[in-house]
Amino acid sequence: MSEADGIVYSDVKFTRPKRNTSGTASSEAEPTYSEVRILKTQSSTELPGSQQHPVSNGGSKVTPERVVIVVLSALLVAAVIALGFTYSKNIQTMERPQNLSAVNKNLTAERLREVKSFNTVQQTCPQPPVVKENDSCPKCEYGWEQHGTQCYYFFTNNLTWNESRDECRQKGGDLVQIDSREEQTFLELKLREKMNFDEDKFWIGLTDSEKEGTWLWVDGSPLKESLTFWSGKEPDNWTERDPDGEDCVRMGEKARAHDLKCWFDQSCKVPHRSICEKPAETGHFTLQCV
Repeated sequence: MSEADGIVYSDVKFTRPKRNTSGTASSEAEPTYSEVRILKTQSSTELPGSQQHPVSNGGSKVTPERVVIVVLSALLVAAVIALGFTYSKNIQTMERPQNLSAVNKNLTAERLREVKSFNTVQQTCPQPPVVKENDSCPKCEYGWEQHGTQCYYFFTNNLTWNESRDECRQKGGDLVQIDSREEQTFLELKLREKMNFDEDKFWIGLTDSEKEGTWLWVDGSPLKESLTFWSGKEPDNWTERDPDGEDCVRMGEKARAHDLKCWFDQSCKVPHRSICEKPAETGHFTLQCV
């Protein structure tokens, strides 16, 4: 600090006697002023009753109050984070049962679809029904297919006409006798499913072996001219393969579109598959539902 900085000035009032014109001193005093230098011994002098403010050193002054505020703020942030985490866990816990319920519903729906599909397969492949006691509904034995009150068995073995008829009799029936257009339609559609090629035809119970041109069914009844299903120019009694001619009838057409006219005369000695027929019956045996 310089000397000039340590000097302050103050006004000091002095009184001196006032002279009058007569040369005598007057009793009244006349004030005069003089400058007095006073050297400061301290950097600052505190006056009584004055307030002294702290001098800033360019940084924040850490006080206990600030420390408490910072600690409380940190605790508040931690509490908010903890509450958020707890809320998230609760939401996940609440959603988990809903997700499990949805999964269970999906599994239940899938199981129902599987059961429905299984039932559909069961319907396409029917099992033999359980026969109740005193059941008056006529049915067919297992392996036979029912149409109306008649049962039909489709032999897959290739046999002559007479051999085929013997097989049918052993099963309690005979070669099929067609008595209606509806029955012809039923058989024609069935043979389309069972034939492998066009000549894979089936014997029926019609023959003129007793008298040429007189067609009789296996029960001895004559063929009705109004109820015939000859194909094209059949019967032609072709004798080039068998000199005895063609005295038995086979049926079936694989290649052509739906056509009921599918009867062909053929030598009775040529092996073919065959159709057996017998009435549906009631009884205590394994039945076939069609």
